[in-house]
Amino acid sequence: MSQKGGHKARKRFGQNFLHDPGVIERIVRAINPKPEDAIVEIGPGLGALTEEILAINPRLQVVELDRDLIPVLRTKFFNYPEFRIHEADALKFDFSQLVEDRPLRIIGNLPYNISTPLIFHLLGQAGVVQDMHFMLQKEVVQRLAAVPGDNNYGRLGIMAQYFCKVQPLFEVGPGAFKPAPKVDSAIVRLVPHETLPHPAMDLATLQAVVRTAFNARRKTLRKALGGMISAEQLQSLGIDDGLRPENLSLADYVHIADFLYDQKSGTGDEVSND
Repeated sequence: MSQKGGHKARKRFGQNFLHDPGVIERIVRAINPKPEDAIVEIGPGLGALTEEILAINPRLQVVELDRDLIPVLRTKFFNYPEFRIHEADALKFDFSQLVEDRPLRIIGNLPYNISTPLIFHLLGQAGVVQDMHFMLQKEVVQRLAAVPGDNNYGRLGIMAQYFCKVQPLFEVGPGAFKPAPKVDSAIVRLVPHETLPHPAMDLATLQAVVRTAFNARRKTLRKALGGMISAEQLQSLGIDDGLRPENLSLADYVHIADFLYDQKSGTGDEVSND
């Protein structure tokens, strides 16, 4: 388990350090970094990907929670004076503070145990982002890219697709990491829409509708959303109340949310902090 520099991968941080040069090269090609880009890496670990990006973009910034890794990174990249390390929890980090003259390009091998909440956190800051490239558990990438009717389709995919174009790129086996995880991984590209394809009147209402529906994903819509909207109202919107939550498109959910927001006259009592 011990890594170079004497650092052991920590279970509580969900650390699996990338070490396969071929995979790293393929990720760098997918990101296609330019010297002038504003690139931010989440969870650089021992700096395997960091090293390749810094060689192209010496102004790279990283966000790292594990304080034991900070001196490792400082020592390894001491000859890059513009390299900046933010010792912080990415789940609570305000990425907009890093924006200067251009939108951010965010990259990272995200820990499996925080990947979903972290993606929701980043989607909330999509307005300052050019694109995101992440290594994730393969199942999470499948959920991000899922379409209606797919078993993987749910809240994560709907909200990701509300904000971004989702492009799964390629899969990565456990052997590319130390220690090797028990799951396959995949690289995904998220590109925020310049113009939202299905803008909701109120984002919090949309989030509440989607969350409520998928908390009861095996039930019909009339039961899953029974506390929010009646079967008759669903039918008046042209939506079959006998369908299950996974059968509705993003546009359908926005349609329901806009109807409810109109009904509430903007009181906003379904607020969420995703």
